[in-house]
Amino acid sequence: MNSQLPLPSLLEQTLRIARDAGAAIMQVYASDIAVTQKDDRSPLTQADLAANRLITDDLAKLDPLLPLLSEEGAALPFATRQGWLRYWLVDPLDGTKEFIKRNDEFTVNIALIENGVPILGVVHAPALKVTYLAARGVGAFRERDGARVAITTRRTPAHPCLVVSKSHRDAALDAFLKHAPAHDEASRGSSLKFCLVAEGSADFYPRTGPTSEWDTGAGQCVAEIAGATVLTLPEWAPLRYNGKESLLNPGFVVIGDPAYGWRDKLKAAA
Repeated sequence: MNSQLPLPSLLEQTLRIARDAGAAIMQVYASDIAVTQKDDRSPLTQADLAANRLITDDLAKLDPLLPLLSEEGAALPFATRQGWLRYWLVDPLDGTKEFIKRNDEFTVNIALIENGVPILGVVHAPALKVTYLAARGVGAFRERDGARVAITTRRTPAHPCLVVSKSHRDAALDAFLKHAPAHDEASRGSSLKFCLVAEGSADFYPRTGPTSEWDTGAGQCVAEIAGATVLTLPEWAPLRYNGKESLLNPGFVVIGDPAYGWRDKLKAAA
């Protein structure tokens, strides 16, 4: 098999791999969790490593020539990456802090990037037993208890719902939202924030704190195919991938209803 499979077939293969990685993660989740620190002081567990091995091996079976960039893989310089037109972008365990806290809000993220744009994404939350998946030309879906339903963003209501990071709220976010209209707030860990906007449970996800490209690729794909836009701050330009040496993202917003005019409503904070 190879990555030139039709996207519907490739999406199903990617879903299978994400579920298998989730099962490996849950084996660790059910035991004592040993935590070490990476060079950047972010936490690392055996679940991260086990899921990364499984995903890396299985994606290579789909197409051994297709590059893969993973949070837990070897660091690759931009000189190596800049010629990639199509590649896998993986976070084998997004929300390691949530995993350690045992609050269930962690995910397996697998995205296929083409010319800087996520065209396929799977966000699998094994502890919550829910998966979000999408591919260009196929649609965006939520799968739970064996049932798959199409998802779409919603028109912003009079009293919108914002979703924010559970573990990374900062003063910059509070300043950014100072002029936001009256709203409710929900907090979630990992890529689930993208998915809440994608399924119409939330309307706006602002992120001012640091993220890396593997944190966002799969969730962005699900959100955008469901009807959202994902824009950088402060430019309000489309968030793109593999275009620079650093793999850190700028701040960004996920907008469920592009017609609502969030930029105008927040311009004093932007």
